[in-house]
Amino acid sequence: MSASDPVVAQWWLLLGDPELTRLVEAALSGNPSLAAAQARIAQARESIRQDRAGRMPSLGAQASTVQGRLPGLDIQGGAPPPSEQTNSDAEIDDSLSFFNVGLNANWELEFAGGSRRRIEASNAQAAATVANAEDAKVQLTAQVASTYVNLREAQFRAEQFEAQTSLQEEILALTYQRYQRGALPLFPVGTANAELEMLKSQLAEAEADIAVLSDALAILTGQVPGSVDAALTTAHSIPMPPEQVAIGDPASLVARRPDIRAAERSLAASTARIGVAEAARFPKLSFTGILGLGGSSLDDVVDVGDFSALAIPRLQWNFLDFGRVDAAIDQAGAARNEAVANYQQTVLLALQDAERALARFGQQRVALAASMQIKKQADGAADLNRQRFAAGAISKADLNRALREQQQASADLVRAKGALTLAWIALQKSLGLGWQEPVRDQ
Repeated sequence: MSASDPVVAQWWLLLGDPELTRLVEAALSGNPSLAAAQARIAQARESIRQDRAGRMPSLGAQASTVQGRLPGLDIQGGAPPPSEQTNSDAEIDDSLSFFNVGLNANWELEFAGGSRRRIEASNAQAAATVANAEDAKVQLTAQVASTYVNLREAQFRAEQFEAQTSLQEEILALTYQRYQRGALPLFPVGTANAELEMLKSQLAEAEADIAVLSDALAILTGQVPGSVDAALTTAHSIPMPPEQVAIGDPASLVARRPDIRAAERSLAASTARIGVAEAARFPKLSFTGILGLGGSSLDDVVDVGDFSALAIPRLQWNFLDFGRVDAAIDQAGAARNEAVANYQQTVLLALQDAERALARFGQQRVALAASMQIKKQADGAADLNRQRFAAGAISKADLNRALREQQQASADLVRAKGALTLAWIALQKSLGLGWQEPVRDQ
């Protein structure tokens, strides 16, 4: 292993398996969970647009009419003195009609920067959403690679169990022949048959694992179960990790893992929301303006001479709210404290994950070396027993037992290779590889 900084890139390419690369690319483009993550990113970015637009004036068109009747109030005015009125003229015109078409504008100004802090919080939350989406990619690619390695190991395991089953069937037949001739008691026959049935059970389990893992790969790539079976039918060797593995240092780990980046941005968003809550302590100044044409009849709407304008400034300051603002600030502060704790916990778990992955990767390398030695000894023993069988020194059953041990050593070696590759994949996931550099806040 190397202490140099790892490259933030497509780590699965280092395994050199074209089929695995194809599956990972299919998962990145077709997995529904990633599509949902991208939709959440779009929502976060639109939220930023809304917050930014909230700082700008709003301008709209309006058309309104007012129809009313107010008894006892002479709306028209200018009536003659009561001595000169007749009974019909004594009636007061108390109806009201008003028509207006024009523009209205609103603009709210803040003195404490609440809108700016709200935009800052939205930016940080959007960055956290992006980091969460990238973390989903890391988890997905690692899951695809692990499932693929397990599938290849299950395929090889099925081949080995099938070969061992054939050898054990010959052993059972030879043992039964010797029993019929009276050279052996019945007990060895039962033992050979029990071993055969166990091999058949293990073969069935391996075949079931192949079916389950193939369906899992189909789901991960966004396809229906059974869609990738044809492409993965042919058994293939397990891809092996490179000889040198770059791991970097804890400081680079903190800066690289997307889940840590997401926790840090969530903390920044929580801190900005405290500023939003504190801005409510200060007054706000808003302006409302109306420009238009109108009057007491419909004809006034099209009369450019009846132009009307209205400006309404308003100062709002809630200096007596019975502790509502203080409670909101305390609530935002508690949320920030929670985000701090979550960030610290995320960093600690990330370091623990990396240390555990490194330890297991080192242990699997030792286990692989031991399995290679056992396989070498089993090969030597099988060759020697072939020579002894050719010389007539051992029976066919004894030779088959030696060949079975060789097959089992081969299966154990492949299992050790798969465990090493799985440990390497877990190491890549713990290092946060497979994602792009964080997107800058907008």
